[in-house]
Amino acid sequence: MLERREYVRRLLEDYRATPRTAGVVRRPDRLLATQFYERGVPLETVENALMLAAARLSVRPDNAPPLGIVRSLAYFSPVIEEVLQLKVGPEYLSVSPQQTPPHRHCTIAPV
Repeated sequence: MLERREYVRRLLEDYRATPRTAGVVRRPDRLLATQFYERGVPLETVENALMLAAARLSVRPDNAPPLGIVRSLAYFSPVIEEVLQLKVGPEYLSVSPQQTPPHRHCTIAPV
């Protein structure tokens, strides 16, 4: 396992690089990252949750109002908890951004 300082640094770096985030790290973000480390949340789990949440944010109906910018790591906490509970192998979520086509515009058909 990574040392705390490296874990927190990498987690916050990933958070800042996540689409639809403000790209700014605040003290509460740093504290939450430290809590994830202390709980033993694997960094890969956080990375997968950030990617999953970003993908979900990008899929919106055409007529939906625009979403605001995510300004806190805490926004992603429920998705991190969700990924922790998944009963799938690590390869299930291990798709690099280079393998994922850009989805700037997506239409969702009504159900």
